[in-house]
Amino acid sequence: MLAMDQGVVEEWLSEFKTLPDNAVSTYAASLKDKGALVPALYKVMRENYSDLLEPVCHQLFEFYRSGEPQLQRFTLQFLPELLWSLLSVSAARDPHTSGCIEALLLGIYNLEIVDKDGQSKILSFTVPSLSKPSVYHEPSAIGSIALTEGALANHGLSRVVYSGPHLQRETFTAQNRFEVLTFLLLCYNAALSYMTSTSLQSLCQLSSRVCICGYPRQQIRRYKGISTRLTVTSEFLVQLITGIHYAVCNGEVELGSKALDDVLYRAQLELFPEALLVGNAIKSSLHGAALKSNSKEGARSIQVEITPTSSRISRNAVTSLSIRGHRWKRHESQEVSVDSEAAAGGVAIPEISVTGVSGERMANGDSLRPRPDGRAQPDCDPLGATSEVSLDPRGHDSGTRGQEVRRQKSVRRMVENEGSGSASTGRSQY
Repeated sequence: MLAMDQGVVEEWLSEFKTLPDNAVSTYAASLKDKGALVPALYKVMRENYSDLLEPVCHQLFEFYRSGEPQLQRFTLQFLPELLWSLLSVSAARDPHTSGCIEALLLGIYNLEIVDKDGQSKILSFTVPSLSKPSVYHEPSAIGSIALTEGALANHGLSRVVYSGPHLQRETFTAQNRFEVLTFLLLCYNAALSYMTSTSLQSLCQLSSRVCICGYPRQQIRRYKGISTRLTVTSEFLVQLITGIHYAVCNGEVELGSKALDDVLYRAQLELFPEALLVGNAIKSSLHGAALKSNSKEGARSIQVEITPTSSRISRNAVTSLSIRGHRWKRHESQEVSVDSEAAAGGVAIPEISVTGVSGERMANGDSLRPRPDGRAQPDCDPLGATSEVSLDPRGHDSGTRGQEVRRQKSVRRMVENEGSGSASTGRSQY
């Protein structure tokens, strides 16, 4: 560690101890302007035998215990690096060099599992429903959801998952290590939007190292650190994937993609269904999503369909009401055309149908002519053939209707021509 970095850390350690209580907020806001402080603290944490490691951990715990949100987030940004230091030291079986890191992590854990009154917290998480839109999906993109009785009964109901109460821990053991670390990652993911790019890079590096150490992929990644396999849990990998997803969408595409592949590689080896489900879902969404920004400076975002404020239903949508209205308009137009022909010729020409009542075609063009009482009867034309008069204009399409009108006019002309002579054998009712 350089003397300059050591001087920056020592100055940071001394100035916080002399601050009055009313100046804590101002001091917390000024930490972001100290550009050399954060890299120097990372160097201290990566040197397990550094003399400054213990006072740095104590100072970070004081930051977190102060309750100032900005100071707490300043401490949380080093959490991935602290987790890797703890795991690597535990894998090397050298616990004496990680005592201060364990104390810091246990202190943050014990502060987070209780509220201000010292009572155990019970965290609640609302599981989103696929039938309602969110920032991740649109119901229209999934497809139609069957409106069954069960779906209607569950519509509008939210499923809430509870976590806790959690037990206080005084030391790390093989049984509770990943329980504590998983909860700490949950707290870190809750503040992801405040994390710097350096912290996100450290998270991706932590994910890759934990998942590939001691496995053949370690040679592919050319990582020369510890070669001991680290035990992980499915819940721990899920929390890692959550942070990786945010890192990929906020500038760390290459590093985050490698970390996601490494986590899925380990989840496949361990047969963790939860990690495989979440990781593959995120990987598929990243392949099909368009990321807006190509620079690491600007935040990236996934393009999703936003629910419009206007209605999605078209004004020209076909409904039962529109079908009935269209049928009425068609009938009115037919009545107007028949009345106009009757007014022009003095008689009303009945409509001709080429099919019988039973739907079969009648021989020789037979038809039915209407009686005065409204019923139809067969009548012979001058050639001895009969024609059928259809009283239901809704039974034919437009092409058939045109043929019927032309046949009707031809029959009328034949009747008029034969009526002028004496060979007519049937009486016309026109």
